[in-house]
Amino acid sequence: MTSAWSRRTFLATSAVLTAAGGGALMLAAPGAASAAPEDDPYAALRTTWSALILGEGFSPTAEPFKSRLADLGAKASQWLETMAPAEGSLWPDAAFADPDPDTDPESYVISGRMADSFIRLNTMAQAYRQQGTGLTGNTALRDAVLTGLEHLGAQVYNDEQTRYGNWYSWQIGAPQALLDVCVLMYDVIAPEARARYCAAVDHFVPDSAVASYTGTSTGANRVDLCRVLALRGVVGGTAAKIALARDALSPVFPLVTKGDGLYADGSFIQHTTVPYTGSYGSVMLGGLGLLFALLKGTTWEVTDPKRQVVFDAVENAWAPFLYNGLVMDSVAGRAISRGEVDDHRRGHPIMASIVLLGQGASAAENARWRALVKGWAQRDYYSPPLSNPSLGLTALARIKSVLDDTSLTPVAEPAGHRLFPDMVRATHRRPGWAASLSMADRRITFYETGNGENLRGWHTGNGMLYWWGDTFANGQYSDAFWPTVDPYRLPGTTVSRKVLADGAGGDWGVALPDVNWVGGVTDSKRAAVGQYLKGLTSTLMAKKSWFFLDDTVVCLGAGIHGRDGAAVETTVDNRNLGPTGNAPFTVDGSAKPIAAPWSATLSGASWAHLAGHGGYVFPGGATVKAVRGHRTGRWRDINRAGSTDPVSRKYLTLWFDHGTDPSDATYAYQLLPGASEQRTAARAADGGWLRVLANTDDQQGVAVPSLGLTAVNFWFGGSVGPLVADAPCSVMATEHADGTATVCVSDPMRMRTSLTLTWNRAVASVVSKPATVTSATTGGSLRLVFGDLSGTRGATQTVKVRLA
Repeated sequence: MTSAWSRRTFLATSAVLTAAGGGALMLAAPGAASAAPEDDPYAALRTTWSALILGEGFSPTAEPFKSRLADLGAKASQWLETMAPAEGSLWPDAAFADPDPDTDPESYVISGRMADSFIRLNTMAQAYRQQGTGLTGNTALRDAVLTGLEHLGAQVYNDEQTRYGNWYSWQIGAPQALLDVCVLMYDVIAPEARARYCAAVDHFVPDSAVASYTGTSTGANRVDLCRVLALRGVVGGTAAKIALARDALSPVFPLVTKGDGLYADGSFIQHTTVPYTGSYGSVMLGGLGLLFALLKGTTWEVTDPKRQVVFDAVENAWAPFLYNGLVMDSVAGRAISRGEVDDHRRGHPIMASIVLLGQGASAAENARWRALVKGWAQRDYYSPPLSNPSLGLTALARIKSVLDDTSLTPVAEPAGHRLFPDMVRATHRRPGWAASLSMADRRITFYETGNGENLRGWHTGNGMLYWWGDTFANGQYSDAFWPTVDPYRLPGTTVSRKVLADGAGGDWGVALPDVNWVGGVTDSKRAAVGQYLKGLTSTLMAKKSWFFLDDTVVCLGAGIHGRDGAAVETTVDNRNLGPTGNAPFTVDGSAKPIAAPWSATLSGASWAHLAGHGGYVFPGGATVKAVRGHRTGRWRDINRAGSTDPVSRKYLTLWFDHGTDPSDATYAYQLLPGASEQRTAARAADGGWLRVLANTDDQQGVAVPSLGLTAVNFWFGGSVGPLVADAPCSVMATEHADGTATVCVSDPMRMRTSLTLTWNRAVASVVSKPATVTSATTGGSLRLVFGDLSGTRGATQTVKVRLA
């Protein structure tokens, strides 16, 4: 096969364009050498796509791009040197011939090798096209890519092959990489070969793949399929395919009320039951940004007005889960078990995608998003995005363009609370720290496992409370946390130590607790959140509440019951101290040993403090257990594709031991992120700051007089402090300095057709109320009668009143 684009022509063209761009790499169109006519829309699309996947506007001689380009060249050189076409494989370590083709785990792995073979060819094609790789325009590399395409096309990816293993490998993984290569190498691939490759894509990804918005054709998967269809149209010059891709995006845009997609409250669900903002949501965001940019200004531009839903979701759905460059693990599903990509490395591509998406949004949105990204990127001291080895050149270039933009003032982390009832998640931000809570109910799974991933994430939905400091502990869950932490002692969770098998409960989020009361209320600053907990394949039951306040999270547990013949524990915290961390730990002013291993039962403890992290207060004193020690694990333990190398980390763990088969056990504590030892001790000594009004199986509530706050989770109707409810609900009443008050109410169970709430506080008038309030009586007390709340989806109903 003869190249229509010689190495000399390529380098000459690139040199001219580089000079014209003032030294920055400006990509030549794949068809530049053959001078494709300007009225060829497909050539224009190929040019656009090349720029989108290779990057533009950066200098190949400047860091971090120089090193990254060299790494790309080194990787491509490795694939070039080891390629050995043979029956059933293109590389010896990536055999794709399946001796027993079906959909069992072995076939999943084998089909993955097939897709990975195309991904390796894509890497080689990028090294051929990019400047500064050491292989730019290399004829041997070019010929190897062409040989590889032909080999895979003849042996496995063709229109006569029946797929096996993972559908994703055939419909997304392989065709995306294949079509990228076809764009990058368009002028050196014979038309007849391109036609065969397009026929293979048509075979595995027919138009029917997007005929209905169901199954594996929803949310992020649908966007990925549309990318395949669009690029198939670009490579094959088929207008109908591109139009189909554009139109098939439309079902992704509207807000949903069930299943996969974006919800009005900012939730994002994939696989029907899994909160996935930080993984599949990232894929969807990135894919939409690419397709919007590819088709912008063309006959096929995406003009559906509902695409504004995606733009709105940048701040409504993604921003709440980004903190100092990381995306919170509470919305990353089984991706937490992938050792090569931690929460920071998952966060950076989202930031880059937001920058790309901004190019198709309004000027105001674009400027605001760029300022958000600049803030996140500048504050990521733990894992600066420009040093992220897994971040592609295009993403690096986008983030660097934001960091270099002197017209942008970085946006600081906001203070406030976001509650996501549709995926039972919450985020809380205060000056100096942030927290995230993950729960489970009859709609949202305990955890997701599948493809041999996240095998021990069993209890992440049992009320796991993550938290980070602004300038400290940003690597808490990044630094080999998941393979080394005790999976039965995740921070904030209440669990039975009944031994569970890897993947217990079943794959793909099928395990759902039979509970309804999970949710809470928020005034956007503070919140009361509750979870009726039932254990995964166990008899465990508990009522758990969290009151998210200004400098603390008040945590209550009651009705803790189990009959598994196993111990039941509530983990106050389990801090990852790194490989050698020796943070001092103090209890009631007494320093505990730094040497590990160390453990103790702390009787009558009123407070504890872990230097460099924060404090813990136990109202009225409590008996808790503590241990400092090393834990060793392997990524392979939690992900069958993970490394077998052992990793060790030190932990300081603090927990309540409720005993074996407890009945009606309780706990109460305050978490004070970032608090000094002195402030922790002072809070413990201030017995009047917090009043625990109730901590029973029927109600849990607190009052904080200095904040004018009373908050109660009514598991059943009843009277707690000044609040009386005739049915289950969540309530938070806050008095303000201006003589007004807000009363926030929700129906976490989503089934109340009526509710009467009384606040025994003199009220002069009602300033505002939602339509759900059918009657409001003021005077010596406030009596609110709510109508049907079942359609509010657990959202907060806020009534504002003027106090008497």
